[in-house]
Amino acid sequence: MRYLIRRLLRRPATRPEPAIPPPGPFPLRPAQVRERCLNVRRHGLDPAEIRAFLHRVADELAAAQVAVAVAQEENVRIKDALRAWQSAQSARNRYR
Repeated sequence: MRYLIRRLLRRPATRPEPAIPPPGPFPLRPAQVRERCLNVRRHGLDPAEIRAFLHRVADELAAAQVAVAVAQEENVRIKDALRAWQSAQSARNRYR
């Protein structure tokens, strides 16, 4: 148990991040999620800090999923338009 506490208290020499990261114009990078250090309290990690960080990750994940859905819908629309154009071109060239 002592080893675990010492390991958790050992921090990298980087600048500590604020408890609740402000929503910035830049999306979270995977490295930020992997390397995130959370403050240790008497009974473990700070639940409010963890909850705030998880909410930020969830919001960005939701935005990414919406962007993927929009791109897929546009892809279907473009494919349908291409098929229609190809059908019109083949019909025009067939009866000359």
